[in-house]
Amino acid sequence: MTFALWMVFAPAPALAPALVAAISVLIIACPCAMGLAVPVSIMVGTGRGAELGVLFRRGDALQRLSDARIVGFDKTGTLTQGRPALVGIEISAQSSVPRAEALRLAASAESRSEHPLAAAIVRAAKEEGITLPEPSGVQTSTGRGLSAKVDGHEILIGNPAALEQAGIAPDPALLAKAQDFATKAATPTHLVVDGAHVAVMALADPVRPEAVATIAALHELGVETAMISGDTQATAEAVGRQLGIDRVMGGVLPEGKLKAIRDFGTGTVFVGDGINDALLSPRPKPASRSAQAPMSPSNRPRSFWSAAIRWGSCAPCG
Repeated sequence: MTFALWMVFAPAPALAPALVAAISVLIIACPCAMGLAVPVSIMVGTGRGAELGVLFRRGDALQRLSDARIVGFDKTGTLTQGRPALVGIEISAQSSVPRAEALRLAASAESRSEHPLAAAIVRAAKEEGITLPEPSGVQTSTGRGLSAKVDGHEILIGNPAALEQAGIAPDPALLAKAQDFATKAATPTHLVVDGAHVAVMALADPVRPEAVATIAALHELGVETAMISGDTQATAEAVGRQLGIDRVMGGVLPEGKLKAIRDFGTGTVFVGDGINDALLSPRPKPASRSAQAPMSPSNRPRSFWSAAIRWGSCAPCG
């Protein structure tokens, strides 16, 4: 009644003072109901999100999703199933190491790693009945690969950055084959034995069946999508094309993802599934806003996660 009277008799513009007056009456008449409304709604929202596999670190993160204009995704395990498979091995023409031996050495070195790509190599070796010796001196380099000693051989497995860091001269033919693997949405992983670049392996991770629908739903809500991956740019672009993602960034180390999100500006949400992605949650506000205009009130998503995101962990940023 208060709202209606203010709208009828108050001078224009009457909407703002009418809302203030109506809410004031509500707060005075039933303060308990008003005080409980916000925390109860947040509790219900976060509970529903948890049922869908979306975890909110703070209640205000749920509220701030209404201002989301860009959603960035990790690739492996978020947009893809996180269970890659070995789909190819290319041996250097300059190497005397046979395919089975290359796989045995690679799988042995990777046997202590929990990375999905390592698990795929180990699984492929076991499926072929290869016995894996125990590695020693295993050392990992985040975002690059790992090194180990297997049966007296010095093993290095990783991406081109790992080879460059170790001072290994790459085989041009294997680099060309790796690019070919990448354009087919497979992740190329290089194998170095005793300082020689001997092989490149291709590991393919199928896209989640629900990922295409999720990206489409976000676009319908007027939200831009991005993918920030540690995989090669070519592999990331191949996956991005399958899903229709607006922006694709490949070859990004875990610490580089935070900078990438800062560059996107305010109203950015990041979705990931791994420990590395958790580093992106507690972050300061970006120094500047993105050049793209924020959403207008008419097209902001109201049931953002219930309509679209159904897995992973989210970190609203900005």
